[in-house]
Amino acid sequence: MLWSCLHFPDLSLQRLTRAARPVVPTVIRNGSNRPHVLSCDALARSAGVSAGMSLSAAIALCPQLHAHLRDAATERRALEHIAGWSGQFTPMVSVCLPDAVLLEIASSVALFGGLRALQLRMSEGLAELGYAAAIATAPTPGAAQLLARAGMSIAVTDPTRLADALRELPLTLLDQSKDTIEALGLIGVHTLGACLDLPRDGVARRFGQDLLDELDRALGRLPDPRAPHQPPTHYRARLPLPAPVYETEPLLFAAQRLIAEMSGHLRTKGSGLTRLKLTLHHEDRPPTSVHIGFSNPTRDPQRIARLLRERLARVELPERVEAIQFDSEESRPLAPHNLSLFPEDMLPEEERWSIVDHLRARLGTEAVYGIACRADHRPEQAYRACEPGSVEAGSGCARRPLWLLDPPRRLREQEDHPQLEGPLTLHGGPERIEGGWWDGADVTRDYFVASDSRGRQLWIYRERQGQRGWYLQGLFG
Repeated sequence: MLWSCLHFPDLSLQRLTRAARPVVPTVIRNGSNRPHVLSCDALARSAGVSAGMSLSAAIALCPQLHAHLRDAATERRALEHIAGWSGQFTPMVSVCLPDAVLLEIASSVALFGGLRALQLRMSEGLAELGYAAAIATAPTPGAAQLLARAGMSIAVTDPTRLADALRELPLTLLDQSKDTIEALGLIGVHTLGACLDLPRDGVARRFGQDLLDELDRALGRLPDPRAPHQPPTHYRARLPLPAPVYETEPLLFAAQRLIAEMSGHLRTKGSGLTRLKLTLHHEDRPPTSVHIGFSNPTRDPQRIARLLRERLARVELPERVEAIQFDSEESRPLAPHNLSLFPEDMLPEEERWSIVDHLRARLGTEAVYGIACRADHRPEQAYRACEPGSVEAGSGCARRPLWLLDPPRRLREQEDHPQLEGPLTLHGGPERIEGGWWDGADVTRDYFVASDSRGRQLWIYRERQGQRGWYLQGLFG
């Protein structure tokens, strides 16, 4: 087995700043009566603020400091979303609270072109989500987690070298109590190697068997089962903004983070998105909802982002936006894509649907539709609107022009012959159409195919009842 650990040392701060780069010094504090700084960004560090400092001392050094209370529940949800995104690399993903995700990648290395290529792809993918993590790989999950906690982006694939790789790591990386770590320090034991050199019986009597078991699991001497993460069926995530946003354009940066995360979730589930809901949360107003539909399932982040940009351009914000939320309202299994051996003249299926979705996002869903034939001889009733790509859209009809005039245009007559910028030449007909008595729109007409002096093909008819005469109803392409 081979495990990779994604460790996020500043998860509380990264979760807050991934939506936009802070413009003011920002820190995360604890919720005790005497708050102190848990983590700080680069602006705060440049002002002299450091982790472990009391909040009052930090504010004295940097009066414009923004302090945010740590939210463990939100951090857990962030890890679960990262785990759902990570499922595109391997089916075995485990969440390790409070700040890590484990992936079993032995069967995925060859698929992604080697271990180094896989680690690079995970690192670049996390950057698109707005996260930075130490990625360590080892034959056991415990060893990978210890190496990642030490901030080492390292890969140890040989089990015989595992003990040497862990020996110099500090004991503070272990999941042991503070009293145990301090007691070991009093006897001069500060590293894992020094602890392993102690007599096992004495360590078990004085510090408990749990310490030895944790070391044995990391070295592969004991089994270390991990609970697999089960991503939800539908993706749902909320991203607070570091500062209120008054226009829709700045929202796209934060939305890109969630789009990339949702795309990984969809790959994990083997599905594509068909309906997306974006919710813009305001402080004193009801949320603004933006709905986006896709003509066929997709998980392409660029396609989703293009449609979102088009939809947001038509949204007027009633108030500033404090947070955004994505809900994948509907998704469907996405069929594998077969590549063609030879280049095709037609656009790829995905690109065709992307054009349809782009037009719908800009013009509205009702403005873009397909055309299906209806079982009715009357031209006005022979077609109906349908969803683009519907199987009915290609059903056969008699030879008819697709461009029909509404209403038909009355033609001049000369000696009972139709005229349009000169006399028309009749090529075929008559085709008599009588019907519609059952719905009150009955017609009695004789249709002809005609051409004018410029060679245009026209579809005309002679009315046989009411105001008799010649009419132009359609033009052939």
